[in-house]
Amino acid sequence: MAVLAESGSNPDVELLYDINGLAKAAPHWFDRVMEFVGEYGLPVAMILLVLGCWLTVRRRGGPDAVSSVAALVWAPLAAAVAVLVNVPIRGFVERPRPFMDHQGLDVLIAGKSDYSFVSDHATITMAIGVGLFVANRRFGIAGIALALLEGFCRVFMGVHYPTDVIGGFALGTAVALLLSPPATALLTPLVRAVARSPRAGRLVSARPAGGERGDALFSGGREPAGSGEKDLAA
Repeated sequence: MAVLAESGSNPDVELLYDINGLAKAAPHWFDRVMEFVGEYGLPVAMILLVLGCWLTVRRRGGPDAVSSVAALVWAPLAAAVAVLVNVPIRGFVERPRPFMDHQGLDVLIAGKSDYSFVSDHATITMAIGVGLFVANRRFGIAGIALALLEGFCRVFMGVHYPTDVIGGFALGTAVALLLSPPATALLTPLVRAVARSPRAGRLVSARPAGGERGDALFSGGREPAGSGEKDLAA
């Protein structure tokens, strides 16, 4: 198969060797940084991005707070659902890790003995990124950019083929988008019930629930013009 890569007859394997070859040429410390970032750093960054988006939505409040928070809650749930969907896909495809079939790869992290297609890391990060985009465009673009970087890291580390990553991106996007309408339809009443609570309501909006603003928050009325940035909650 290495010969196939060199001859260019298998673009997937050829691209694997090209990207992983960067790890061979990089200093040892850089490989260790990429190993940490690709395995732990970027997933943690995605969680922090979700928290940052929640704090922004909560601080802004307004009539869109309930729908925005409901869409935001769906982002990590979409990642969990996508991983569950990936379980039978992996078992059906049964694609070995690239380093098991191809020699000469610089594998930065050992102990990966499960199947390769599709990449869980790519699936999770892209599902969260797309879910964030549904809730808030600015945070969503940042999340999708981090997901793309995660996909690159998985190939750079030698633990996934490029098509494993592309499949993960497709799966995460499909779950986050296709299930977003029914998911937010179920989550919105729950979030609205939390928002009505005198204490737990601050999880949805930091602004007081009483008065004109509170009435707008729970009834779906409009805030005065210029009251804040409107998100893209579904």
